[in-house]
Amino acid sequence: MARSLYEWLWQHEFWLPPGITWEDMQESEDTHYPRPRDLLLSIPFALILVVIRCAFERAIALPLSTKLGVRDKQRPKAQPNPVLETFYSTHRKNPKEGELISLAKQCDLPVRKVEKWFRHRRNMDRPSLSKKFSEACWRFTFYIISFFTGLAVLYDKPWFWDHRECWTGYPQQPLQPSLFWYYMLELSFYWSLVFTLPFDVKRKDFKEQIVHHAATIFLISFSYCANYIRIGTLVMVIHDASDCFLEPTKIFNYMKWKRTCDSLFMIFSAVFLISRLVIYPYTVLYNTYYYSMEIFQPFFGYYFVNVLLMILQLLHVFWSCLIIHMVYKFILQGTMEKDMRSDTEESDKDEERDKIREKEKNGITCFSNVTSNGYIQRNGSEPLDNRAHRANGHAKER
Repeated sequence: MARSLYEWLWQHEFWLPPGITWEDMQESEDTHYPRPRDLLLSIPFALILVVIRCAFERAIALPLSTKLGVRDKQRPKAQPNPVLETFYSTHRKNPKEGELISLAKQCDLPVRKVEKWFRHRRNMDRPSLSKKFSEACWRFTFYIISFFTGLAVLYDKPWFWDHRECWTGYPQQPLQPSLFWYYMLELSFYWSLVFTLPFDVKRKDFKEQIVHHAATIFLISFSYCANYIRIGTLVMVIHDASDCFLEPTKIFNYMKWKRTCDSLFMIFSAVFLISRLVIYPYTVLYNTYYYSMEIFQPFFGYYFVNVLLMILQLLHVFWSCLIIHMVYKFILQGTMEKDMRSDTEESDKDEERDKIREKEKNGITCFSNVTSNGYIQRNGSEPLDNRAHRANGHAKER
């Protein structure tokens, strides 16, 4: 059965244009073509990258964060409570109002304290600033290396300047060693991101990130097996271009260098929108959809690779909407809004609200945020300081 499945999966009708079979892709001493088994090398390479990342973050990124003044915020810890911890682990992290009341009765605690416990417990699970800094440093280092490696590999390639060259002689386009190692570098990196996904900083677009990684791995793997090497290299270089500016923007944000962060964010926004909404559709989508038809007729692989490329484009549109919204806020307010993909920490404002509620419940009204200069006007004229002074024996209040 495994043999039949193997033969069905690798039918040349799926992977190659009409009129081309696997016999036409036979290798010789001087000519080498991509082989699916080559992709297995990306798994051990990905594990090596994970090890390198761990060493990089411990030996370089964390000490660098300390020297640059990145400090983790001190968070109040949730007191040990087996009932609340069980609910937190097995049911949900943010209970509804009815569940809070039920838990408060079980623990014999006020609802307000149960709500505060869950808030502190959620904050304990949120990543520290130094962890975010280290992750951004690692990605920045990789994207810089990958981007300039791609430029070095593609600079002298004809399809980098004339996109129709992507299809000249397809699919009988020999695999060059530099292209092979560039592909392995990119594919191994995305596999390493999948391996570390449970431990990385989780953002609001976590699901979209999973779709992005899966689509990228499938796209790189399929483009390699079907010898879409030339178009695949263009896709990877375009994606790395904007990522080189995204990660340092995060780094300077964690360092609280606001002006540098804002400037890099505007540069990143321009590069991202131009590369993903202009260059990518023309260089990749239009090239794959139309220029390829000058060489061969549509087949399964043609439709499949275009679907994967369109999935990436939809994700580009999604992230572009977030970026445009942040740019709009920046223009109106003059400062960059926090990363909309980040999970914000619950602390100060909620604590203040709890204190105000508690004071109001005890009949104490706090006017410090309403009045100025530390006094209250009584009948439009009398300051609190004068009344206190007079009450100390100088005069009696009527």
